[in-house]
Amino acid sequence: MAEMEDPSGRNWIHDPDGEKGSEGGRNYGLAVLSKMTDEHGDFPLDAAAFVEEYGDWPIRLNHRRVVSVADIFEHVEVDEFETKVDFHKKVGAALRRGNYLEYHPTA
Repeated sequence: MAEMEDPSGRNWIHDPDGEKGSEGGRNYGLAVLSKMTDEHGDFPLDAAAFVEEYGDWPIRLNHRRVVSVADIFEHVEVDEFETKVDFHKKVGAALRRGNYLEYHPTA
């Protein structure tokens, strides 16, 4: 497994990069979370049920930092996501609120 910043000392249930990363390269943050949902079958999506199923899964945020789905969802302020776009917006806001992003674009 790649060297990762993990102040909790967790032993992850699987390597967030797998054997070769994701589809030949690494995916980060919201891109990984998005792949855990099906646009047509999972929505509306209950946030608590999502954390129940995936809470212990590792999410790589950048080349050195990995956190759990549950850590990210501590900053989600809704109970349900109506659509996949809604999921992206609300979880993206949670990533910003939790200071999980190093890049902060200005509008």
